Amino acid sequence: MIPTQLSGPVLSLFRVVVGVLFLCHGAASIFGVFGGNRGSGEAIPLGTWPGWWAALIQLVCGVLVLVGLLTRPAALLASGSMAYAYFVVHQPQQLLPLENGGELAALFCWSFLLVAVLGPGNWALDALLARRRAAPAESAPASPASVPV
Repeated sequence: MIPTQLSGPVLSLFRVVVGVLFLCHGAASIFGVFGGNRGSGEAIPLGTWPGWWAALIQLVCGVLVLVGLLTRPAALLASGSMAYAYFVVHQPQQLLPLENGGELAALFCWSFLLVAVLGPGNWALDALLARRRAAPAESAPASPASVPV
């Protein structure tokens, strides 16, 4: 049995790894780094539909999920974009992901959906900002109107 105090850090590590992988995928397609688009060594031409726009979503959402900022909306957008990629690009070729090359799209889709539902974990900028917003409210003295008589 895993102690409950590990769930936040483990979720954070999962989010970081998925964010880095997604970010690298987008960077490869937009900038031609890490072997470029599909190992070609080349970047996707600017503005090309849908590849360049998908790569931009991967890059931006990957960074946001990695650092844990606007995590839930970024993860939801990333999940939706991977569902679109799976059903529009991969699924028409064959039914199963192993047959149509859509394993990565399916894994990213469900991984980001998990992050969108469960949140970023303890180690995220979203959590830090929430703690900072809550701290002044907790340390503020009670106003005379709120003191019971």
